[in-house]
Amino acid sequence: MSRFWSPVVHTLSPYVPGEQPKQDGIVKLNTNENPYPPSPRVLAAIAAAVERLRLYPDPRATRLREAIAAHCDVAPEQVFVGNGSDEVLAHTFQALLKHEPPLLFPDVTYSFYPVYCGLYGITHDEVPLDAAMRIDISDYRRPSSAILLCNPNAPTGIALQRDAIASLLAEQPDRLVVVDEAYVDFGAESAVPLVARHDNLLVIQTFSKSRSLAGLRVGFAIGQRPLIEALERVKDSFNSYPVDCLAMAGAAAAIEDDGWFRDTRARIIASRETLARDLRQLGFEVLPSLANFVFARHRSRSGADLAAALRQRGVLVRHFGKPRIENFLRITVGTEAECARLIEVLRGLI
Repeated sequence: MSRFWSPVVHTLSPYVPGEQPKQDGIVKLNTNENPYPPSPRVLAAIAAAVERLRLYPDPRATRLREAIAAHCDVAPEQVFVGNGSDEVLAHTFQALLKHEPPLLFPDVTYSFYPVYCGLYGITHDEVPLDAAMRIDISDYRRPSSAILLCNPNAPTGIALQRDAIASLLAEQPDRLVVVDEAYVDFGAESAVPLVARHDNLLVIQTFSKSRSLAGLRVGFAIGQRPLIEALERVKDSFNSYPVDCLAMAGAAAAIEDDGWFRDTRARIIASRETLARDLRQLGFEVLPSLANFVFARHRSRSGADLAAALRQRGVLVRHFGKPRIENFLRITVGTEAECARLIEVLRGLI
């Protein structure tokens, strides 16, 4: 604490990221990273971009926006690129979500959302998930300025179908709906095809999960042009160059190598189903996940105790000591060997 702090700093409750261990030999299943390396084309593209390091990167990320647009079947003008989807979300909160009525999002969801509300002074209400830990869109028929949904939701992994989001958009044409699709590529339906028909929809995605580029920090948003313009105005009032030339080159190569993406995604989905089966056989309740992680709790062991015991044995998972989910563990889908090691350790504990 310092006497030079601005008043807002005293009120902040910062986001706590997952542990990044320094020692080798850890089975790291706590931060939802992809267990497989990025496409070889990514490495080649980054190497080729090194000669441009002395120059500022393209402030419009033109080449990358064109690649994203081609992949998602939208116009480049409908794409906004940022330094990871967290930055895209931050700009969204500031550019589009700060209004008098409250912003709505689930009570169990990505824990950065209330942090952004505190940082930007945004009023919000948390809408409880139902008893099955699902989002019920009928619960969002209440006064609000906007609705923010993580789909698939994190940390539950449960996804809404596109038709449900379409119904929400049609029911609430005067409210912005932001869909955070960080995990959409692992089996859920993207809302991007709805953008053409709905000017109240913004979809946010990331290269961190399904494209194996968490270390490059690239995220993007897709929406109709007025929404994208709002994000650009905030970005250009903060940092004209949020994405460096290496990240732009690598991300463009990643989204263009569809074969590599499909192969690694299929391996993760197969491992997820095996992991869920093995956990159930050990007495866990496992929520139906369409993400690259599972959310599970044991019928007789506390989540905190299991997380601590796993950590002592070199296996990291994520535990949230929050109401309703304090006995759940969020477990990233790792390689087949990493998942097998987790199950082996759990058998010894349970």
